[in-house]
Amino acid sequence: MRKEEFSAAALQEAYIGACEGELKAFKPGNVSIYADGHDMTVEDFRVSARVSAGPLIDAGLSLGERIYYALDKTASSVGCNTNLGIVLLCAPLLGAMLVPGDGTLRDRLGRVLDSTTAEDADWVYRGIRRAKPAGMGTSGDEDVNSRPTIALIDTMRIAAGRDRIAYQYISAYRDVFETAKNRYYTALRQWGDETWATLAIFVGLLREFPDSHIERKYGKRFTGMVTQRMAFLDERLSVSDNPKLLMGHLREIDEEFKSVGVNPGTTADLTTATLLAVRLEELLDCKQAKGF
Repeated sequence: MRKEEFSAAALQEAYIGACEGELKAFKPGNVSIYADGHDMTVEDFRVSARVSAGPLIDAGLSLGERIYYALDKTASSVGCNTNLGIVLLCAPLLGAMLVPGDGTLRDRLGRVLDSTTAEDADWVYRGIRRAKPAGMGTSGDEDVNSRPTIALIDTMRIAAGRDRIAYQYISAYRDVFETAKNRYYTALRQWGDETWATLAIFVGLLREFPDSHIERKYGKRFTGMVTQRMAFLDERLSVSDNPKLLMGHLREIDEEFKSVGVNPGTTADLTTATLLAVRLEELLDCKQAKGF
């Protein structure tokens, strides 16, 4: 039996750490340690991270199975959809660490995504039905209520134009590796604090890309308002020596978003995926430094 390159404990720590890191940032409109919202609590998300970790790092399961069982564990434990996007994004990243081979994390990820099957898609469809997300599931070509006829990557290609998570699958996580990760390290150099660097990821992504979760629910109704608020925060963050001075603005925007039901959930999921990618790249760097 092949010896695993990375221990289950290390991968679990990276995943749960990324989920916790995202919760520690005050992301307007989203659940954080500063504010619950949308009938969900911080503890719901913490429990979801703990119970989904096991399936996501199980090398004996296929990618689709890992996604399904992670979502099934979550639904059984918290009874609401806290982490569908997180699981969909993090499963391939963790899967990239479970297969043998060399290359960067993104190289490995590309191989995982390119090798998906219709059976993976079937497991993922079952997982989506288990999570019961609002406003997701139908298409003229593929419908999560039906048995898929094509590989998972191809189902994501159909949805990519309207769903930012699906777009990551067909672009080898372009938003994570080409936008969000750069913002993370720039902010980390600026402030030396991962929590504020996490906020910088969220604000930058939400300023640049409309949130799929919001637009599934409301169309373009709030897109301009959300972009404007994030541009305001982004500009102030970029020149701030002490981002804590922006807490008043964060609270005001958080209240404004939640008062009208705006939840940038997809952007929060992408933020978690970025934090996970950073941690997994550190594991890869450590392995290479040791000459493995």
